[in-house]
Amino acid sequence: LYMHGGGFVVGSLDSHQPLCRGLAIDSGVAVLSIDYRLAPEHRFPTAFEDCVDALAWLGREGPAAGLDARRVAVGGDSAGGTLAAALAIAARDDRALPQPLFQVLAYPGLSPQQSSESYAAFGSGFLLERETVDWFFNHYLRQEADRHDWRFAPLAAPDLDGVAPAMLLLPEFDPLIAEGRDYAARSRAAGVAVDLKIYPGMIHEFLRMGNVVPDALQARAEIGARLAEVFARQTGVGR
Repeated sequence: LYMHGGGFVVGSLDSHQPLCRGLAIDSGVAVLSIDYRLAPEHRFPTAFEDCVDALAWLGREGPAAGLDARRVAVGGDSAGGTLAAALAIAARDDRALPQPLFQVLAYPGLSPQQSSESYAAFGSGFLLERETVDWFFNHYLRQEADRHDWRFAPLAAPDLDGVAPAMLLLPEFDPLIAEGRDYAARSRAAGVAVDLKIYPGMIHEFLRMGNVVPDALQARAEIGARLAEVFARQTGVGR
């Protein structure tokens, strides 16, 4: 179940179609990409609620579409990674939802505030600009208090006990790298298995640069292999 990036304001099924198609090819599993509603027409927490509804739909209608809701992972890049992390927390707290086996979080936003040392170091000149992030969030959030809601900032969750194991992919030169590391540390402290991967020399959005950045293809292949492994382990057979 894949959530595209775009700061909750831009991005679409089309913008992330090559990435999702590549993940399906590399993993051998179905990738369901979610066309959640965008701000400013649909402000927080609409995008999150759409993703919860999609997971519920998968549990309810998936078998008719040939999808096994007992074997589901959640993933996304940038704001989509935020949504995937929040969705894993929501599923942990609502056993009526399909329970994800795994999370794939590519350079997700996770913190209530954008004040880390990596924002200071990489918030200008490394593709994702601090001013752009502020613009996105000013369009998405209804009020300042929304920043401290874990559905927007998973680091604000009271605890992370019992959420699905995760793969965190962080570019070296990304304003979000510090909060990604913090989330990995908090998850591990809660007993959650986390595979943290730092990609040297990479910047935000690098996963979608596979046509010009070989490391993007390598990262995509690593995600695919891990997903195949997770699902095969669940069934005891290969993909």
